[in-house]
Amino acid sequence: MSADDEEDDGQEKMTAPVFTMETPSWLNATQTPYMNQTCQESEDFKYLAYKVTYSVVFPIGFISNSVALFVFLRLTKKTTANTVFMTNLAISDVGFSLTLPFRLVYYFRAGQWDFPDWFCRWCVFSFYVNLYTSVLFLTGLSILRYIAIVKSMRHQTFVTPFRAKLSCVAIWIFVAILSTPFLLTGTTQRNNKTRCFEPGNVRSWNRIFILNYVGIFFGFVIPFIIILICYGCIIYKLIKGPKIGGRGGKRRRAVYLIAVVLSTFLLCFLPYHIIRTVHLHAKVLNKSCQVIEFLLKVLVISLCMASFNSCFNPLLYYFAGETFRKKIRRVSVSSLNHSGIYSSILRRSQRNSQKSKCKSFTAVQQDTLKGSKRNQKKPDGCKSPEECLLEEKQIYNDLK
Repeated sequence: MSADDEEDDGQEKMTAPVFTMETPSWLNATQTPYMNQTCQESEDFKYLAYKVTYSVVFPIGFISNSVALFVFLRLTKKTTANTVFMTNLAISDVGFSLTLPFRLVYYFRAGQWDFPDWFCRWCVFSFYVNLYTSVLFLTGLSILRYIAIVKSMRHQTFVTPFRAKLSCVAIWIFVAILSTPFLLTGTTQRNNKTRCFEPGNVRSWNRIFILNYVGIFFGFVIPFIIILICYGCIIYKLIKGPKIGGRGGKRRRAVYLIAVVLSTFLLCFLPYHIIRTVHLHAKVLNKSCQVIEFLLKVLVISLCMASFNSCFNPLLYYFAGETFRKKIRRVSVSSLNHSGIYSSILRRSQRNSQKSKCKSFTAVQQDTLKGSKRNQKKPDGCKSPEECLLEEKQIYNDLK
């Protein structure tokens, strides 16, 4: 390019300031014809939302899922297909939770990544692996519950721990392969800072646009349809099927599973996938900056909601898993007993119970004695007060 061309370009930029806007914080590259507009995003809102969300999700998600793993791997003697799926779901949540402290450091540092480039790629990769493995593991649990209730005759022969392990391995491999493109985008340089979790150029955005529909189709739409079909059949079976005695616990666990899984999908997964798609289309179609900025804020909120799925999953373990619930209660009681708290509470409760029983018995005894004195005539032939007292005691004993 000649110097005259450079001067002409400079004059065009000066004479047409309307079409020149500030480079966005998430896009620092040459624009394609359909992305020739750049907008200024609100980093303060994004960083504040992520700091608050991850500060809550990390301790709750990490501790609760770690406890779940301890129960599944150390305290549960009999391995079932449900236990296999729940264990893998807890492993996925723990792995994601371990990356949150590094994200918090990044956002508290106002967008400065102080860790290696490969670790930035791994954090992005782990988010999508956790997101879609959670969806597929929840789908697997729903299918298992469907077989146990609707196809109960085939449950013992068809559902085995070995087949459940093979299914979980296939899910890990499938999601890891689909999420591999996120390993191609690492750190970028912007405003003298090393950035992470931000696409560096238009090529990255094009990759995300394609991966969005792959993730929606295989990681949300198909699993959600399967879950709705399974739960529809389960609800129909529970309502129309014969009410056989002894199945109350199975029915209750099925209701808990439906409530937790549907809540997770509707609160965590559905808003994020819808808003992410709308935001990407707004970027591609070159919508106004006001629309893109608004959608970006909504996308941040939906991503924060998606992060909470690691906190909802332990509710599934507790309410839908009878064995897990019994183990947690036993561990809690033994811990309190070991610390002496449970024993002191139990002794105090027993003393209070005995005192209340004694008071109640004394009051009844007094009322009965008074009634007997009023209703019973003086015994005939009483020749002394002592003899009368003895006969009155005998009458009281007969009344008891």
